[in-house]
Amino acid sequence: MSQIFAEAIQKADVLLEALPWIRQFRGRHVVIKLGGSTMEEVQAVQHFLTDVIFMSSVGMRPILVHGGGKAINAAMAKAGIQPRFVQGRRYTDDETLEIVAKVLAGDICQGLVDEILRQGGDARGLNYLTMNCLKGKRLMLPVEGGEPIDLGRVGEVTDIDRDLLLMTCRADQIPVLPSVALDDEGGKLNVNADTAAAAVARLIQAEKLVFLSDVPGIFLDRKDPSTLQSHLNAARCRELIRDGIIDAGMVPKVEAALEALEAGVKKVHIIDARIPHSVLLEIYSNQGIGTEIVL
Repeated sequence: MSQIFAEAIQKADVLLEALPWIRQFRGRHVVIKLGGSTMEEVQAVQHFLTDVIFMSSVGMRPILVHGGGKAINAAMAKAGIQPRFVQGRRYTDDETLEIVAKVLAGDICQGLVDEILRQGGDARGLNYLTMNCLKGKRLMLPVEGGEPIDLGRVGEVTDIDRDLLLMTCRADQIPVLPSVALDDEGGKLNVNADTAAAAVARLIQAEKLVFLSDVPGIFLDRKDPSTLQSHLNAARCRELIRDGIIDAGMVPKVEAALEALEAGVKKVHIIDARIPHSVLLEIYSNQGIGTEIVL
């Protein structure tokens, strides 16, 4: 058998392995959060969007939620504004908010939509500049035994325009949502993208919630790659948070994941976006490459 035929058969085997998963997830919603340092790697983003177009083409209904911290920092530096953080969260005054909103909704969101269109897919940005989807309220940072801390125009997602979101999916368009919400008065709010994605998944009871990260998943020891956990349940995640093994920026991500699972989301995945086609490998193969979390 020639090398060409052997490679062709191998490709067919890959498609056959994916077939049961394609059938199972057809018509199901998956919310994918894109952010972090991955946003700075053009090729990684292009590969990811190719995966998303494939998912849409075989009948799954992907919904993208994105942040853009580094791009926001760069825009603020250009404007001469010094970022201010309170317990790891960006304090957002009115001037900062306008920069955040413009970068997320005007620049990054439209850039993702344009790239999907360039690759032959169909997408629609849903935000305050087009048709708004995320609704929210001001978020006060709780302090044990003290007064909550005001973070300015920082918010949390409390509701979504469900009809708009599902209608967009039914039209075979990929919704792209920046992490900016509007409050009851129409004011803009800067929202953490992890918690925004989890809220969307929770409110539509998505089949899956996927966090694209710059790490392969959850480790028991970050210095030892062999300790990557391919499968965790909610109780074990709470133990790892309590013991400080899940720490820093992974804590709000995992806590948001657990809330989504309790609200009906079937599975949460944390995967490394730097690996080409990591989303497809995680969802459409018999052995995933990241960490999956279930109740």
